Amino acid sequence: MTCTTALLLPGTGSDEFFVRSAFAGPLRAAGITLAAPPPPSDGTALIEGYLAAFEATAVESGGKLLVGGVSLGAHLAAEWALRHPERCSGLLLALPAWNGVPDGAPASVAARISAEMVERDGLDDALRTATDGVAPWLAAELRRAWPRHGAGLAAGLRAAGAHPAPTLEALARLRVPVGIAACTDDPVHPVAVAHAWAAALPRAHVCETTLAALGETREALGRAAVEAWQRASAL
Repeated sequence: MTCTTALLLPGTGSDEFFVRSAFAGPLRAAGITLAAPPPPSDGTALIEGYLAAFEATAVESGGKLLVGGVSLGAHLAAEWALRHPERCSGLLLALPAWNGVPDGAPASVAARISAEMVERDGLDDALRTATDGVAPWLAAELRRAWPRHGAGLAAGLRAAGAHPAPTLEALARLRVPVGIAACTDDPVHPVAVAHAWAAALPRAHVCETTLAALGETREALGRAAVEAWQRASAL
């Protein structure tokens, strides 16, 4: 656990502000500085843009990098680590949404439906629909984050919802310590997926929290991931 910088990516339709609110404090307590890039402005190049952020930060750091993210960000961090195992020191993964192809996973379906609403109804009406009946804290996150994606929002949502996550067989090749945070009350990111990832990974631990806890403080998610990573590092 000698890394000093962690690069974390947001989930689908989210942004770096959420990543910072969840992870900056827990990482600081562990002696680690957070790097959290904003979403790429070109939604059609969302995946490539995020993967390029890992590359750029790894070059700047000159050493191994602790990487991770939330949902899509977690998928891409694991993907990057599989491509560059010699440059990755560990993974902080929050709310993985599926493994392999999406194949009707709730988060994938939600991303596609959201993209269709944005294209059909426009951003304002789509936001009203998307935030109707959801927890106030989550509604506030969506109202802030979606407009920041600009004209690339719908394309980014589509790209995220269609992009394959690493397969469980591929995850088994990762030998670095992996901390996974899961929310037991999140139907969009089933806790069973987090435990399936942990079972496949040679050195992984899951710490659970809840969306209700995130409503009180976003750091509940970051604390769970960092604690899980610290436990995995001791394996």
